[in-house]
Formats: sequence, C-alpha cells, structure tokens
Amino acid sequence: MSKISKFFKGGGSAASKGCRGPSPQEALARLRETEEMLSKKQEYLETRIERELALARQHGTKNKRAALQALKRKKRYEKQLSQIDGTLSTIEFQREALENSHTNTEVLKNMGYAAQAMKKVHENMDLNKIDDLMQDITEQQDVAQEISDAISNRAAFGDEFDEDELMAELEELEQEELNKGMRDVRLPSVPSTSLPSRPVISHELHSYIIHVQHATQRRAEDEDEMKKLAAWAS
Repeated sequence: MSKISKFFKGGGSAASKGCRGPSPQEALARLRETEEMLSKKQEYLETRIERELALARQHGTKNKRAALQALKRKKRYEKQLSQIDGTLSTIEFQREALENSHTNTEVLKNMGYAAQAMKKVHENMDLNKIDDLMQDITEQQDVAQEISDAISNRAAFGDEFDEDELMAELEELEQEELNKGMRDVRLPSVPSTSLPSRPVISHELHSYIIHVQHATQRRAEDEDEMKKLAAWAS
C-alpha cells in the first residue's frame, strides 16, 4: 500500500472516530510560530557562546578552572545551536510540504468545482439535437449557395433566336444597301477630248467611293459588334 493510501486511510479512521485535525492554515501558523521561537533561541545561544568565549580568554591560564568551565558551557551552547539548526531545517521542509499540499488540495477542489459546473452546463444538451441543428445549418448554407449562384448567372435573354439566321439577314440588308447606293450613282459621260495624262476623278465617283468605304467600314464594325454579342451570349 502506498504512503498516500495509508495517509488517507488513516485520515478516514480518525474521521470515523470523530477526531478533527487542525486545518492547513492552523498548522502553518503553528509551524511559523515555532520557527520564530527557534530563531530567537538561536540568537540567544550565539550571544552566550560569544560571552563564554570572552570569559575563557579573560581567565586564560591565570584561572584555568574558570576558563575551562567557560569553554565547556560554550561547547554545550554550540551543540544546542546545531540541534536547533537541524530542527529549523526539518520544520522548514515540513512547512513547505504542507503549503504545497494545501495548494494542491485547493487546486483539486477548484478543478472539481469546474468539472461540476461543466457537467451542469452539459446536462441540458442533447447530442442528437446538436447533430440535427448542424445538419439544418448545412442544408440552409447549401440553399443560400444555390440562390447566390442562380442570382449571379446571366439571364439568357434572346437565346431562342438562331444566330446564323440573324447574321444572314444582316448580310442581306447590307447588300441591299450597297445595291441601292450603286443604282443612285450617275457615271460621268465619256469626254470627247483626249484624257489627260493623270486621270481626274469626278465628284460623283469620289462620293460613291467614299460611300462604299463608309458602308464597308460600317459592315466591319457591325460584324465586330455581332462577334462581341455572340461571345457575350455564349
């Protein structure tokens, strides 16, 4: 059986007999009083040792008997002083052990209070309800994510029309516009005189060329816009 088991077993027997031991605070107070008393006794013995040593020196060989008696008393005081030193060391060790035991007891007591409080907090908690709650939270988070994805997706407006058909219709409109422009153009009459070395472009032909260039540029810009529109719709 360990020393701790023997200690608690003995304490239980004492408690069953109705004996109540001192509290740790009371025992510590008694030990400190004892230490203080022994410290004062040390000071007293040190003073007596110095006094007996002075007497021995004073008598010397003139009064050998008195000098020897003084030395014998000094030896006795030194022996008592040595015993007190040992006793103080033992008491100091016991006091420190008691303080540590008291600290450990308080720590264990507080840990027990904390365990009871934690148990009381967890009494009204149902693990099944916690699992259901966490499952509900997960499901609601999934629903919220689906709603967010649906809102952030681009609406497919106009996707019911065929893009190739629209491009073909646009090309026909542009071709009709070009044909109409060419019908409205009046070609200049052939001059009877010899042509100059450098051809002269008439105002109408120049306007027609500019018109064709603008139409071609518009067509290229429209095609570029349609490509961008198609890329955005895809």
